[in-house]
Amino acid sequence: MMILQVNQLSKSFGADKILTNIKLEVRSRDRIAIVGRNGAGKSTLLKMIAGQMSYDEGDMIKPKDLTIGYLDQHSGLDSKLTLKEELLSVFEFLKAIEKEMRSIEEQMAVVDSQKLESLMKTYDRLQQEFKDKGGYQYEAEVRSIIHGLGFADDSARVQDLSGGQKTRLALGKMLLTKPELLILDEPTNHLDIDTLTWLEQYLQNYSGAILIVSHDRYFLDKVVTQVYEISRTQSKKYQGNYSSYLQLKAEQLEREMKLYEKQQDEIAKLQQFVERNLARASTTKRAQSRRKQLERMDVMEKPLGDEKSASFHFEISKQSGNDVLRVQDLTVSYQNQPPVLRSLNFYITRGESVALVGPNGIGKSTLLKTLIQRLKPVSGTISTGSHVSIGYYDQEQAELTSSKRVLDELWDDYPELNEKDIRTCLGNFLFSGDDVLKPVHALSGGEKARLALSKLMLQKANFLILDEPTNHLDLDSKEVLENALIDYPGTILFVSHDRYFINRIATKVFELSSEKAEEYLGDYDYYTEKKAQQLELEELEELEKQRTDVHKQTSTEKPSSKRSYEEEKEWKRKERQRQRRIEEIESTITNLEEQIEKNEQLLCDADVFQDHKKVQEINSENEQLHVELDQLLAEWEGLSTAE
Repeated sequence: MMILQVNQLSKSFGADKILTNIKLEVRSRDRIAIVGRNGAGKSTLLKMIAGQMSYDEGDMIKPKDLTIGYLDQHSGLDSKLTLKEELLSVFEFLKAIEKEMRSIEEQMAVVDSQKLESLMKTYDRLQQEFKDKGGYQYEAEVRSIIHGLGFADDSARVQDLSGGQKTRLALGKMLLTKPELLILDEPTNHLDIDTLTWLEQYLQNYSGAILIVSHDRYFLDKVVTQVYEISRTQSKKYQGNYSSYLQLKAEQLEREMKLYEKQQDEIAKLQQFVERNLARASTTKRAQSRRKQLERMDVMEKPLGDEKSASFHFEISKQSGNDVLRVQDLTVSYQNQPPVLRSLNFYITRGESVALVGPNGIGKSTLLKTLIQRLKPVSGTISTGSHVSIGYYDQEQAELTSSKRVLDELWDDYPELNEKDIRTCLGNFLFSGDDVLKPVHALSGGEKARLALSKLMLQKANFLILDEPTNHLDLDSKEVLENALIDYPGTILFVSHDRYFINRIATKVFELSSEKAEEYLGDYDYYTEKKAQQLELEELEELEKQRTDVHKQTSTEKPSSKRSYEEEKEWKRKERQRQRRIEEIESTITNLEEQIEKNEQLLCDADVFQDHKKVQEINSENEQLHVELDQLLAEWEGLSTAE
């Protein structure tokens, strides 16, 4: 079923056209990605669909009762509630229904039969509504969201959370509302790898339609089935996930270019024929016919292909020794806080590309800042090899001076270069013309990232330490960065939550925990495969341990050859008692379960259901039976494991 149709939508900011003639269709359960360069208008389009921004021209057709949930990439919550209370506030309407049901139950106990019938109808309607809207499982859903989004303490106050945590909480609250159309603008920001995996699975099973803007290719491949590309203010639709979109787009461009070149050849031949034969009396008519053919021809425009991309590569001024970095018994903390990492040991050799992974808050960025001596270690040693020069990329771009112009930001660090060289370098990172005269504080996140990378490129360091280098970069810029790092002749240590990026760059993965950095010799796929194998082995070992413990317990209770005659006789007597008790319990459990089932069938009987007092009596009896059943099951389990 069609739930949204966008036709010929256009939007301008002043004289600048952002979007023109945008077409978009969304059906129930569609999973759609909106992709394009930074500044292409993706977020603008989402805001217009969500009703948070007006559009200049076009139509947007959607049902009046369509529920839309919109999560801005800068969304965050701020309240005095706890994290759990904030999420439970989504279900206030269910709490109100439940409260009304309890009130009706109290009234039914005291009213006459005439009034009772009316109350029963109301109660039946409310009970059905409560069930249909998830009244019996909403608390479990809240627990699932809290766990899935990686919140360890659900009693924390919302106002005390970090910006990233508030954004995650806003995402969780949005998911609980379950709108028919879920609009997510960069939902993967601030999520670690485990949380990303959980979110992928959640969205795959989501009951409504989803419209996503994201620069995480791994995430898009897992979730979406359609892609709309926004390029040069217009949209184009592709079926399939992100990888399919890239393939289809390349194939389409190749076909269009062949058709264009074929037509150009035909035009050139016709023009040559006209020029050679128009003046000759014997061929004038044929030349005129060819000229009319040319005039009638619908001339194709040359396919534009991709927009201009950044173009850069990383060089080194001097090769390092084979040993690049060695860390021994390192303990680190952040700003006089308790240590977050203890007794770390690892080393990196020349030419390696090492991904540092681990959950949010484990201390990855803190470790990097300690390695470059921004933070002082609590204990341990950090030693670099001969001729090692470090280039550091900060995800917060703290290296940039907000009051400077883009040109001066680069030129002040490299005054030996002339202005032409500085402008050429900035041009490679898509800063052209008057862009280089902008103040740094006026740049977007993606522009600041490109400026920081331009400074890193000119440094020519042989050991790059990168903290989330793909944050704020669009998909095209990410690919350019990947290719530059793949060709880089030095050594790399990087933190990233972009699994596709890790797969392309990493030759080794360090999984960081509070007390070790565990090494995996391969890319991200190899790391996840090994982790799955380890988890499976741990589960098998735990099962084997449980079996061994049971066997040990049993063997200590069984008679041994060293027992005396009297001891063996006593043991056999107790064993017979145990077996008889197990049989008694099993018989009683069967009777209790039959009685509970019988009572539940009575509750479905219309005559019984109309008698409120009878219903209460049966429910009370069932509650007591369940208590007895739980006690017997616990006793049976204890006796059985002692076999």
